[in-house]
Amino acid sequence: MKACIVAVGSEMLTPFKTDTNSLNITERLNSFGYDVRLKAIVGDDVEELAGLLEPVLAWADLVMITGGLGPTEDDITREAVAKVVGVEMDVDEQIVERLRERFAKRGIKMTDNNRRQAMVPRGARVLENPNGSAPGLWITHGKTDLILLPGPPREMAPMLDAFVREHLAPSAGARGLFRRTLKITGRPESEVDSVAQPVYAPWLKQPVPISTTILASLGQIELHLTASARTAGEAADALDRAVSQLRDALGSSVYSVDGSDLEAVVGELLFERGLTIAVAESCSGGLLASRLTDVPGSSRYFQRGVVCYSNEAKTELLDVPDALLREHGAVSEPVARAMAEGIAARAKTNVGVGITGIAGPGGGTPEKPVGTVVIAVAVNGDTTVRTLKLFGGRAMIKFQSAQAAMNMLRLMLG
Repeated sequence: MKACIVAVGSEMLTPFKTDTNSLNITERLNSFGYDVRLKAIVGDDVEELAGLLEPVLAWADLVMITGGLGPTEDDITREAVAKVVGVEMDVDEQIVERLRERFAKRGIKMTDNNRRQAMVPRGARVLENPNGSAPGLWITHGKTDLILLPGPPREMAPMLDAFVREHLAPSAGARGLFRRTLKITGRPESEVDSVAQPVYAPWLKQPVPISTTILASLGQIELHLTASARTAGEAADALDRAVSQLRDALGSSVYSVDGSDLEAVVGELLFERGLTIAVAESCSGGLLASRLTDVPGSSRYFQRGVVCYSNEAKTELLDVPDALLREHGAVSEPVARAMAEGIAARAKTNVGVGITGIAGPGGGTPEKPVGTVVIAVAVNGDTTVRTLKLFGGRAMIKFQSAQAAMNMLRLMLG
């Protein structure tokens, strides 16, 4: 079964407001076997919304529309839906009366524009809104059910739950969609896909078919697995087998199979092993410390972080020898090693991390171009050092530096 989700509101086409309802709706529809094929945001324009909906009605079994059901002139969802399905709108006096009572309880006289909320496309069913004034609507056109819900999440979510519970009960043999995500770092997208594709290619022909999507983001690759199954237990068994096959193929580059971020995975490893950590950062500017301490409970293992941008700071705060800096330069493996070991000694921790590099856009040389980053990780006196050549702008290089440092630590602790 195919579904479409439309959010109505010009404010969501600006940088200041985002659509969050569609995530909730997608999760609920997937569990009942609906495959969301299209999500869209449309401004407060009748013709634009109607123009979007017209071709959707040719293929969608279900269209969920949020927003645009209020009392003002720019609340145009009812009008656009009536236009596209070819029906008139009528005022439902029962809704008007309920609105009057709602306002009266608050000691407010209802203004005439609130009658817009009582406009109902002919043939539509009214869905009660216990947390707001605008009711929802349900209208069927051909094979397509159109569900209109208010935009505020505190109103939309309970109405969605009620609709799903009362009207989307799965029929016998119906299949739901269940998902699992693997997160991978340290490999490019093309390499991950070349290794993973032979593994997942046969899955669509299994009794519980699994589709796979590969997504590349900064510093990591994600493999999204979607199983079509009759029960959650059936899906879990199939997904467990699929995850195991991918982990065997991709090895230690897989750092999460439950959606956890890298900093959470590293934090759990530190806690399980009873280790403490301190970090010394130059080009990453404290980003590693920030990400590690984003994890709730990180005080169990994180001891301190130092941003030592200048050579003087490296010497004064980490005991990096001045002679070492003069001989090799701040962006060098000997200095990164001294930073990691120095912060661990100063903080009396089991683990020390040192990051030094050139984030740009200036400061590079032919020998050490922008993006040259050196990372050292010391664990109980055993130190590993790597020199990386990273690409992108300043923010990208800083993020990749922190990501690479955490992955080095993960692999050392693993």
